[in-house]
Amino acid sequence: MAISAKEVQALREMTGVGMMECKKALVETDGDMDKAVEYLREKGLAASQKKAGRIAAEGAALATVVDGVGVVVEVNAETDFVGKNEKFVDFVKGVAAVVAKEAPADLDALMAAPYGNGRTVQEEQQEMVLVIGENIKVRRFARFAEGTSVAYVHAGGKIGVLVNFDTDLSAEHVEAAGRDVAMQIAAMNPRFWDKSQVDDATLENEKKIMQVQMANDPKMAGKPEKVLEGIITGKLRKFYEENCLLQQAFVKDGAMSVEQYIASVAKTAGGSLTFKNAVRFEKGEGIEKKQENFAEEIAKLQK
Repeated sequence: MAISAKEVQALREMTGVGMMECKKALVETDGDMDKAVEYLREKGLAASQKKAGRIAAEGAALATVVDGVGVVVEVNAETDFVGKNEKFVDFVKGVAAVVAKEAPADLDALMAAPYGNGRTVQEEQQEMVLVIGENIKVRRFARFAEGTSVAYVHAGGKIGVLVNFDTDLSAEHVEAAGRDVAMQIAAMNPRFWDKSQVDDATLENEKKIMQVQMANDPKMAGKPEKVLEGIITGKLRKFYEENCLLQQAFVKDGAMSVEQYIASVAKTAGGSLTFKNAVRFEKGEGIEKKQENFAEEIAKLQK
C-alpha cells in the first residue's frame, strides 16, 4: 500500500526515528501506526525517543576552519566519556562541515540539512543516539564566511573559540596572532569584545554600584563631587580593562593590552590586522546538570 509523507512524519514525531526507517516500518506493517511503533521498538530504534529526554550537558565544543569558512559548534552528550568517543568526535566534525557548506540560517535549518551520507543531520544525530546509547544533541553553532578566521579548541573540546579578522597579512602571522587572542578569550571569557559595545544600562548599573561603595567608605566622606567623579571615571576604566577583550591586559605580556598586541603584530608584519568578531562556546554552559545522590541510588537497589 502507498504510505503518505504525512504518515511518515507522524511516526517520526512519535518515535524520534529517522524518516527512512519510519517509512520502512509503515510499509512492513501495512500502515498500522501502533504496529509500526512496535516494529521500531523491536528493531531497537524507538529507544532513541526515551534517551532524548535525558540531560545532555557534556560532549564537545569544536572550532574549525573549513575551506576558509570559520565554524564553531557545540554538540552535547550525557557523559564526558562519550565526548571522547571516536564516532562522536567524527559526528561533531561532520556537523561543523555541514555548517560550513550549507550556511544554515538557524538550528532547525541545520538539522534538516543533508549530512552527506543520504541522511539529514537530524537523522544522523538519531543514528548516533542508537549507536552510542546516550542522548546526543546538536545545541548551537556560529559561522564566519567573511574575513579570516582562526580556530582554537581548549582542553580537548571543553571550550571552542573562533576569532575573525579583517587582514592582508600572511596566514602564518594571522594564525599566530589569532591563536593568542583566542587563548585569551578562552581563559578570560570577556563579557564584551570592545568598550564601545558596553551599553548604557550596564554603565549606569556599574556607576550606581561604585557610588554605593564610595558612600559606604569612610575614606570617601567629605570628598568634593569632582573628586568622586574622577574616581568613578578611573573605576570605569578598570571595568573596561577587566570586561572588554581589546582593553584587557594581554595575558602573554601584561605591559600591553590585547588591542595593542594586535596592532604590534600588524606593524611588525607590515600590514593591517583588525579584530572583527569572535565566538566562545563552552560545553554545557547554561545547562542545568542532574545532581546524582549515590546514597539514595544504593538504598533503592537494596530494597
